[in-house]
Amino acid sequence: MARPRTFDEDRALDAAMRAFWANGYEATSTQDLCEATGLGRSSIYNTFTSKHDLFRRALTRYIDLMSVPQAEILDDTARSGMERIQALFTRIVDSEYEYRAADETSIGCLTVNTVVELARRDPEAAALVQRDLDLRLGLLRGALEAGRHDGTITTRRDADSLARFVNATIGGMRVSAQAGAGRAALEAIADTAMDALRP
Repeated sequence: MARPRTFDEDRALDAAMRAFWANGYEATSTQDLCEATGLGRSSIYNTFTSKHDLFRRALTRYIDLMSVPQAEILDDTARSGMERIQALFTRIVDSEYEYRAADETSIGCLTVNTVVELARRDPEAAALVQRDLDLRLGLLRGALEAGRHDGTITTRRDADSLARFVNATIGGMRVSAQAGAGRAALEAIADTAMDALRP
């Protein structure tokens, strides 16, 4: 008969997610994961089978954690399309200050970090990131099309191109924050993107 687990698996997964988010996949050792989660090696491998499996589950958890509040913003029919995009940018800037490393530097976005580090050589990670991208682009298109219908978004660009533009802007904001850009710089990037939606 298997012994019952004596730890909170969700809490361990959150701790591992944070370690991968701050350090990347390759730079996070099994020992780092033991220290982050408070678990021994045997507990980690008995529960998650491998470092890669733990990373896959941590990335999935991160995507779920970040996508829910963004989806709520972009699906909010009480706001105009433009207000939804503005609220999303505000959420992105605010989240840069919610999730910081111990030295108060930005740790960016785990999905962006994963694209840069792993997506070209890890098909599982690439599939998770692509699924997340498809979802985000769909939500962005919906908000942008709403803005077209309500008259708050006036650019002639099609919604698909605009969704990719907004998504790329957010990725750039994340990387800029990791490079040391402060709140004012991030807000200026967001404001410039907003201007592009109403030329």
